[in-house]
Amino acid sequence: MSNLRVDKREMEINENLARFFFVLGDPTRLRILHELGEEEKNVSELSERLGLTVSAISHQLKILRDKDLVRSRRDGKFIYYRMSDDHVRDIIRISRDHLCEDHSQEN
Repeated sequence: MSNLRVDKREMEINENLARFFFVLGDPTRLRILHELGEEEKNVSELSERLGLTVSAISHQLKILRDKDLVRSRRDGKFIYYRMSDDHVRDIIRISRDHLCEDHSQEN
């Protein structure tokens, strides 16, 4: 019976992991996260830096916030966004490093 619980828990973890990587699979969201990796920014700053509408940025930030990839803080009339923690930054960095590795010597 305990094997069944482990299998069920493992399946749940894998499903959550798949949803996590699905969210990271959007180039616009990755561009936003890249910008937020440097320093926190508000929607207008992100819109200007990425050449996207405020509406488009807000939509993507909601998705990122819902998945706990970004956090926000209010300062007067502005809301500033940042990556939720170093794990998000590390996952993106490690993924980029992996993709940039020279695999020509393999096989």
